[in-house]
Amino acid sequence: MNNDRRVVVTGIGVVSSVGTGREDFWKAILAGESGISPVSSLDTLAYKCHLGGEVRDFEPARFIPKRKIKFLGRSSQLAIAASSLALEDAKLPYKNTVQKDMGVIVGTTTGERPLEELLSSWAKGGFKEVDRTKIFQASVNNISANVGIAFKARGVNYLIPTACAAGNYAIGCGFDLIRNGDLNFVLAGGADAFSIFAFTGFQRIYAMSPDKVRPFDKNRKGMMQGEGSGMILLESYKSAIKRGADIYAEVLGYGLSCDAYHATAPDPKGIAKVMQKALAEAGLTYKDVDYISAHGTGTGPNDKAECTGIKEVFKERSKKVMVSSIKSMLGHAMGAASAIEAAACSLAVKEDIAPPTINYETPDPDCDIDCVPNVARKAKIDVALNNGFAFGGNNACVVFGKIK
Repeated sequence: MNNDRRVVVTGIGVVSSVGTGREDFWKAILAGESGISPVSSLDTLAYKCHLGGEVRDFEPARFIPKRKIKFLGRSSQLAIAASSLALEDAKLPYKNTVQKDMGVIVGTTTGERPLEELLSSWAKGGFKEVDRTKIFQASVNNISANVGIAFKARGVNYLIPTACAAGNYAIGCGFDLIRNGDLNFVLAGGADAFSIFAFTGFQRIYAMSPDKVRPFDKNRKGMMQGEGSGMILLESYKSAIKRGADIYAEVLGYGLSCDAYHATAPDPKGIAKVMQKALAEAGLTYKDVDYISAHGTGTGPNDKAECTGIKEVFKERSKKVMVSSIKSMLGHAMGAASAIEAAACSLAVKEDIAPPTINYETPDPDCDIDCVPNVARKAKIDVALNNGFAFGGNNACVVFGKIK
């Protein structure tokens, strides 16, 4: 690849249930802290699960002018905050020429809460009950648009709604734009706020755990909904070197797979295929990978399918490569999940340490992998895979490597 068109991560912004900002987030993740707490933004009385990975003490006024906050849905607020943190972390003077050369790509699953509120009002009292002030907040594409407006980014602006893999899709799209020479900077990631639609949906398909998220544990009982945003600044290597930027990791490639044998059940072959495609594009083999950030939701079928896919790809190394799920701490942040996990991968590569899978107690013969149980592990990490899977087989895997 042309050295000038290599793609690197120079800024990390995270708003999550365990912390806001790169440092607080990473410190909590490595300590194995849980962000799961009783849900306060939804009435959960009628549900069996009352817990989730809610972002507490979020202060949008720290990132957004107070006069503008009321015009923004919570997903937009989270995305703007994470983007602001990423730009600050990158020490990027993004005004003037940089603004013309910067794109914004955001993935999401449920979009904005005002859409749910508008539909609820319409169902109760007809169209005259619809709050006109919320109409412009409700459009899904507003999330990426609002980030672009906030930072006057005049490059491309995309909203990618590929559900729980959307963050990885956004990063892959940003990678292409920089590698192909279209842009030098892309804010890429995902955002999702707590959603009554998603909360109800996962309850109705019996996918929610009532107490803890236990990825890969024999006694796992399901996932928990989370919320937040992860945005990373992708930058051309030439630009990063020229301005003396700190580089967390290089994006070496990505793969997409649309294989599914059922709308909601993961396909082990599709999971294997997407990892193989990502490694092939990066010019690597399974022998080069040191760490996998798993999709790892804590549901029975998902974790089993992911482990089956890992065994198919990694063969004799399937029990040796480190595989962990930070959803054990955050819950499932929907479209933000793989984006937040991309931030963790970049930091794992930079600092040579693998995050843990907490709540792990009982081994499962179907998930006989090294899930870095309960305690973070110092280890050489030159290459990390970030897995993100979604209903319908919308799978995406991104490869991160140590800068060389």
